[in-house]
Amino acid sequence: MKIGITGVAGFIGSHTAQCMVERGHDVVGLDSFDNFLYPAEIKRANAAALEGVAIVEGDLTRRDDLAAFLDRELDVVCHLAALAGVRPSLRDPARYMQTNIAGTQLLLSLCVERDVRRVVFASSSSVYGARQSEGEPQPFRETDRCDQPASPYAASKRAGELLCSTFSDLYGLGIAALRYFTVYGPRQRQDMAIYKFTRAIADGAPITLFGDGKSLRDYTYVDDIALGTTLACETIKPGGFEIYNLGGTVTTSLDELVAAVERAVGKKAVIERQADQPGDVPVTFADISKARTAFGWEPAIGIDEGIARYWAWLKSQ
Repeated sequence: MKIGITGVAGFIGSHTAQCMVERGHDVVGLDSFDNFLYPAEIKRANAAALEGVAIVEGDLTRRDDLAAFLDRELDVVCHLAALAGVRPSLRDPARYMQTNIAGTQLLLSLCVERDVRRVVFASSSSVYGARQSEGEPQPFRETDRCDQPASPYAASKRAGELLCSTFSDLYGLGIAALRYFTVYGPRQRQDMAIYKFTRAIADGAPITLFGDGKSLRDYTYVDDIALGTTLACETIKPGGFEIYNLGGTVTTSLDELVAAVERAVGKKAVIERQADQPGDVPVTFADISKARTAFGWEPAIGIDEGIARYWAWLKSQ
């Protein structure tokens, strides 16, 4: 297949492009190489390392740039480009709405114009909001309510899903929205917790933990996400809109995450605790039954192995 990836030079985008090439696909990537959240030089290095991927430099919100990308006669568009991060979205919500909502709308409109009938959209577990139940946490299912996002980022991703549903209904596009659960691994952004914790613990510097350490996350290794995204692109058909969770299916508390990093690095953490931060949610937990049935996806890398792999990569850098 000929697959176009927006955000190809980013953390998830670069891994997904590599996975697709390894599985025999022809990949065209779009990226703006901006400096948001981390230096553009890192993204350019990611892109330069991708063998067999044609790169179109352009902005998701510019019609001419998207047209140059879509004019490559693509079979599927894998839409990963977005402004990411819960806390940064609280500081600049307008920019998030412009890129994540208006940019997605423009891309879908041009897909209709150019008869690109299949789209995979990267959503987020953040759309589930600040769910908390009594007793043991229950896995999140795609049919759960998602009408109380806890951050502008989460709201923008839910709005993107709704746009996908609308364009599917109106124009018969086949669209799969993938709700990613806390993706980590080599090349992840430097503002993410696992990067900060690993570097600080290795250097003997203190780390800041927000809350009581009991918040739970379903961490998902990036290679698993890249394969799940590729499988969705390979199996999607024109017509119809579906949502799929892609998560590790196991919850890890913040304290347990720190312990896993300590084991990998071989040092104890120096911990400073602060109050919970606005926009953070107490738990994420994926039910992946739907993705397992639809395209045979199953996560393979657990948190201890994933952190060990990440630490080995970080040392190599």
